Amino acid sequence: MTSGRLLRQLIKIGARDGGEEFRRVAEEVIREERLKNHHLLANDLERILYGEHSDPGRKSFPRVLYDIPRDRERGLPLLAVREPVRYLQDIVLSDVNKSILEEVLLENSRAEVLASYGLKPISRLLFCGPPGCGKTLAAEVLAAELGLELAVVRFDAVVSSFLGETSANLRKVFDFLEASCCVALFDEFDAIGKTRDDLGEHGELKRVVNSFLQMMDGFRGKSILIAATNHERLLDKALWRRFDEVLFFERPNLEQIRQLLIVKLRGVRYDLPLEDRSFLNQFKGFSHADIERILIRAIKTMVLKGREFLTLELVEEARKREEERQNIVLRL
Repeated sequence: MTSGRLLRQLIKIGARDGGEEFRRVAEEVIREERLKNHHLLANDLERILYGEHSDPGRKSFPRVLYDIPRDRERGLPLLAVREPVRYLQDIVLSDVNKSILEEVLLENSRAEVLASYGLKPISRLLFCGPPGCGKTLAAEVLAAELGLELAVVRFDAVVSSFLGETSANLRKVFDFLEASCCVALFDEFDAIGKTRDDLGEHGELKRVVNSFLQMMDGFRGKSILIAATNHERLLDKALWRRFDEVLFFERPNLEQIRQLLIVKLRGVRYDLPLEDRSFLNQFKGFSHADIERILIRAIKTMVLKGREFLTLELVEEARKREEERQNIVLRL
């Protein structure tokens, strides 16, 4: 096992003239030390690598050292990379999904142990389900818990009107993900993953699906790949086999609604019957995002009216406003 003293010396020497490649490897070493709970050593290595002004109390996220690839046609960035800010305590999951995500975290935090047995951690996930039920949040939570950055693939930039350019953009995305270490989210994945049997789709999209399948099969990077879709039935059947796990995110049941209210009302003084089924039932059928929007509206009203507590009256008023909003959307 490499001693902390030797690691400090190596990074001290490399930080002076090691270049970007050394910095990338050093960041990976720091991340692995944190995953082993060697936080003091990781903090020291981070100070040596970045200078004395780095903040040891701040969770370390490996910096993306490579230029974000761009679409040749319009010059748009193909990914949006950011540091995640929400963790497991900020999400409400079904028991099944929680168990799977905890397994993903465990395997990736102990990837070196699995590697010693010739095994690989779960790294390819498919998130399905209606909008607003936590797919994007779950990707952010995985990134935050692993101390990685979240890279969201921008399909508005990836999909091009030029023949062959969409596949070329996907190649750039996969090259970037293979060179870096992050959690990559292919949101609205059905934009490129539609079944090749769909008679309404032209040949170019079918070629894109074939390209994506080949890139998934050939991917050897350490990044975690997550595809998310609201329309899982549209996906090509061959894509499903490429994922290690498939998670379905549904609208919350009564117990999950109660947990969600507790999470979203942290720091808020409220007088609400959170154990009352009739109170919880008024949120039945709403997505997680809908319920959060209702609470935010109610809290704003509480603040602007100078109320001391969030009350049942304010929440019910906000819920009715949300129902009206959704009815307007349905009529469009």
